[in-house]
Amino acid sequence: MPRFALKVEYHGGPFAGWQRQPDRPSVQGAIEAALAKIEPRAHKTAAAGRTDKGVHGLAQVAHCDLEKDWDAFRLTEAINYHLKPNPVSIVACAKVDDEWHARFSALERRYLFRILMRRAPSAHMAGLVWQVNEELDIDAMRQGAKHLIGHHDFTTFRSSICQSASPLKTLDELRMEWVETIYGPEVHFHVRARSFLHNQVRSFVGTLERVGLGKWSPDRVATALAARDRAACGPVSPPNGLYLAGVEYADDPFA
Repeated sequence: MPRFALKVEYHGGPFAGWQRQPDRPSVQGAIEAALAKIEPRAHKTAAAGRTDKGVHGLAQVAHCDLEKDWDAFRLTEAINYHLKPNPVSIVACAKVDDEWHARFSALERRYLFRILMRRAPSAHMAGLVWQVNEELDIDAMRQGAKHLIGHHDFTTFRSSICQSASPLKTLDELRMEWVETIYGPEVHFHVRARSFLHNQVRSFVGTLERVGLGKWSPDRVATALAARDRAACGPVSPPNGLYLAGVEYADDPFA
């Protein structure tokens, strides 16, 4: 059966997350239902990462096995037609080897988190950013973030329901930039690693927001990391500002 890689964009708001749910809408469920319209049978897809409820996808990657050797353009068009009206879009499709796997072949995942800083509620960005009422001290946040780069035991920044076998991970990048938008100033977090623990990025952002507000010193981030205790973590940020922004492979199937 030919295998196809799919680059997927989605708004996470209406979904219980990426993963298929028996009684709630999911991104995976929407895609598999669309595939069943073009090849009537049960379908099972796999993704590079399982995003949580409310988390968005800019460039999630999944794969599916089909019976027909589809032209990539026609397959993209067919899936997108049957995805309507879900806020999910296949932005690219490519045939790959049978051994290629969206999750296990991935070398790196990249996440983006957006914080909008303004008091007035945003009519247009609601559900797409975490809105805070005060401007954050981005320099202090950068100082705090330095403690998290590298190979560490990230137990403090790991959800209690995380299923990863080990809390040891290597964080390659945690970079913040100030971005002026038409809606107001935003802080964008760019986070990069081979793999992540459950709620790790949102735990980073929630903790660094405390630093940005002056409620934590930058060095307290190091203390929290060294504690290896979930209770030492700052508040976990809401999911709506988080985006799976990209996945890297040795050979980009969409190049």
